[in-house]
Amino acid sequence: MKEQLKFRDPSLAKKVATRIKSLAPPHSVKFCHVCGTHEWTIAHYGLRTLLPETVDVIAGPGCPVCVVPAAEIDEAIQLASDGVTVTTFGDVIRVPSSEMSLQEARASGGDVRIVYSVRDAVKMAEKKPKRDFVFFAIGFETTAPSTAIEILNKPPENLSFLVSHRLIPPAMELLLGVGDLHIDGFIAPGHVSTIIGLKPYEIFPKAYRMPTIVAGFEPLDVLFAISMLLEQIKDGEARLENEYTRSVTRDGNVKAQKLIAKVFDVVDGHWRGLGKLSSSALALKEEFASYDARKKYNLKIERSRDLLPGCLCHLVMIGKIKPPECPLFMKVCTPQSPKGACMVSIEGTCRIWFRHKITEA
Repeated sequence: MKEQLKFRDPSLAKKVATRIKSLAPPHSVKFCHVCGTHEWTIAHYGLRTLLPETVDVIAGPGCPVCVVPAAEIDEAIQLASDGVTVTTFGDVIRVPSSEMSLQEARASGGDVRIVYSVRDAVKMAEKKPKRDFVFFAIGFETTAPSTAIEILNKPPENLSFLVSHRLIPPAMELLLGVGDLHIDGFIAPGHVSTIIGLKPYEIFPKAYRMPTIVAGFEPLDVLFAISMLLEQIKDGEARLENEYTRSVTRDGNVKAQKLIAKVFDVVDGHWRGLGKLSSSALALKEEFASYDARKKYNLKIERSRDLLPGCLCHLVMIGKIKPPECPLFMKVCTPQSPKGACMVSIEGTCRIWFRHKITEA
């Protein structure tokens, strides 16, 4: 706790903010973070108010719940409607899919249950061996190891997995190819980086000349990261640097990486509102096919719809617009009645801006 409080020191924050202002160039620069927790920290502590006008920080697709495509939620809804008990994390059940959410499917009689971890799903399946269970596994590299270890431990045969894990670096690379979205630097996510380390980010400074900082989640972590990016721009350099040294190492969590590699193949994957990204998703290896819910239940979704009419969630997720620029924001789209995935999760940009009453882009 003492270490944490150091990174919330207001006097030090003012000093870093002063340093940022001294480094800010006369022309506009735009930095992109790819983590819902970073966005929460920025909004909660009002960090954007400390930045000079020429420095902007935008939110990328860093909310694991937000990027789950409607088709995969449709698969979970189909399972629940067919009598299978679907277990997943709390935020996921409220995300709109093509026609309804898992919460609405539960209200219509589907068996959908909230769990805090994949272990909870395993315990449920063990207690009721005559009932079929599915764990809807979502999340980035941070949560994939826990799914992998449960599969390696050979869970009961009445439990299968609907895998919707995604990988962060390919999404960051996508952003660099988006037309009229100019990015001058990345703030890479700390949680993911504790698992994958620094190596997967090396492509950004080397191939794209993109300054990249791995950062923690306290207010000073974010301010330090912005300052470090501005230092690189001032020096005319592009480097990969680690601000979050207290938790992230160059090699990351090698044991967790091995677990992921042992259970999953890296495949192309759809992201909500972003389309299909090469080598951006995880799928169970053939040797674990008996645990693959898609194969076990022959799931096929012919049509799906990621976005409801008028929803600009896809543009919010890549930082092209801020939430208030969406015509539905805080009007018909609220946490109580979300029209887009970004308004559902506590890591969703729209939900964060709504929570903090930020009404101007």
